[in-house]
Amino acid sequence: MKIVSVILARGGSKGIPNKNIIDLNGEPMISYVIKSSSASKVHETWVSTDCSKIKKTSLSFGANVLDRPASIADDFSKSEDALLHFANNVQFDILVFIQPTSPLLLSSDIDKGLDMITNTDSVYDSIFSAYRDHWIPKWDSNINPHNWDINKRPMRQEKSYKFVENGAFYITKRNHLINSKLRYSGNIGISEMPNYRSFQVDTLDDLKLIGKLL
Repeated sequence: MKIVSVILARGGSKGIPNKNIIDLNGEPMISYVIKSSSASKVHETWVSTDCSKIKKTSLSFGANVLDRPASIADDFSKSEDALLHFANNVQFDILVFIQPTSPLLLSSDIDKGLDMITNTDSVYDSIFSAYRDHWIPKWDSNINPHNWDINKRPMRQEKSYKFVENGAFYITKRNHLINSKLRYSGNIGISEMPNYRSFQVDTLDDLKLIGKLL
């Protein structure tokens, strides 16, 4: 069984220019997930990119690189388009899709998800990472309680928790990706990560916060 990872890292970030290779505590941000993938049970670590700078950086940290066509690397391109392009060019049985904006991801997180899908008694076809979200009172834009009664404020332990995708990684079997054209399908499982390592870099404030957590 061949297990590969792919990190989708296009070059056209608008919020933070060159976000995927921006300096984070002295290293390009993408290097953190490349290292975590390389130290995990993944057999090959790949980066899919349309950017020569990201390509050069990724190669320097030991990743393989697949050149991504510009037609599936603009602001409106779906990740699934790049995943299917990858599947058409690289052979694998199990794919770990990792996002470069999750530098707090550890190799042990990836391995935990892989164990869930590769164990001989596994019932899962896909796995995604998430954190546990306990109930807190939320209000809508009109300052009305959202799904709770202000006259009967519940206690946290009375409400069931939910899982929130943290976007760090998704794992799926090749045939399920190709047939569904989705990052997860079939029997889906959750690989839980702690909330404090579930932050993603979308803004410069995120970058500063994660820099302090690393």
